[in-house]
Amino acid sequence: MRRIIWILLGLLCLPAGGFAGQLEPCRDVPVPAQNPQTAAKIELGKKLFFDRRLSGDGTTSCATCHNPEQGYSDGLEISLNYPTTRNWRNSPTLINVAFQKYLFHDGRAATLEEQALFPMMSAFEMNQNLDFLEEEIRTVPEYVAEFTEVFGDGDVTRERIAMAIAAFERTLISRDAPLDRFLTGDASALSPEALKGYEIFMGKGKCAACHFGVNLADDRFHVLNVRENPEHLQDPRIAATRRFVAKVYHFEEYRTLAEDPGRYLITKDRQDWKAFKTPTLREIAGTAPYMHNGIYATLAEVIEFFNAGGGQGNTVLQPLQLTPMEKDQLRVFLEEGLTGAPLTLTYPKVP
Repeated sequence: MRRIIWILLGLLCLPAGGFAGQLEPCRDVPVPAQNPQTAAKIELGKKLFFDRRLSGDGTTSCATCHNPEQGYSDGLEISLNYPTTRNWRNSPTLINVAFQKYLFHDGRAATLEEQALFPMMSAFEMNQNLDFLEEEIRTVPEYVAEFTEVFGDGDVTRERIAMAIAAFERTLISRDAPLDRFLTGDASALSPEALKGYEIFMGKGKCAACHFGVNLADDRFHVLNVRENPEHLQDPRIAATRRFVAKVYHFEEYRTLAEDPGRYLITKDRQDWKAFKTPTLREIAGTAPYMHNGIYATLAEVIEFFNAGGGQGNTVLQPLQLTPMEKDQLRVFLEEGLTGAPLTLTYPKVP
């Protein structure tokens, strides 16, 4: 009976993530009125996404840290970096990013258009001067022609660059996962083990309390006290990055900061100290490692973290007391049930 209720609710295709505990198969991608999707704009955004001109030294593109072959992430604990620097957080997948209310682990961007420019400007990521980037792109006749087609004239601006990239990123949607087919009435879509894992996900595992809706995420931030990576804490380059970011966000004690404050840097609300955004679980099997700092290499480790009640001292989670078999069944559901059809991509010819 409960399964029938979930199916009926899922078919409602509610916006804004749905209600807690409700899983949805809907794929209506939200598109802002000020940046409508067109085929030409998407193609332009795809070219820019793969264009290494967007970095200061011409060696990296958006696709460097969001590799299509690695679930639009990069498979590393923390993202790649500009030479002589080091990043400090894991590269999140861009799959289903169109459904996210907040971008980045700390939620500092509210739109894909805003998000696209952050890595380009970042001193420890792409380290590009946006004024210079505009001039670089303007020197490429093919780009000027495409900007003219898409925007009505050939003026290349950072805002238009971001709009085109965002349009491409809104096409990166997980489709036809076994869970979607199950929610729309195909009782055989999940294997027996995955079905048991689904029931744990919805029940004893309490996963659906935060992972629900179209994107299997609640668009909220939680303090789970994920442990810091000791190796990262000892790396002076990461320390410099951590202090630099804290300085940019006007954290007075930035020079002595020895951990990741999470969302606190954005809100300055003490309740957000070490709070991080709930990630989507779509295509989770292909986007390891996990957590904001990539501390867990496997889903089994993540499940064990939650089963133990999260990190020491957190007040959000309680031990789940899952048996070894239940933990394995949950893992099977996450790996099999949430993996959709392969995202096809024709790589562009960058001018």
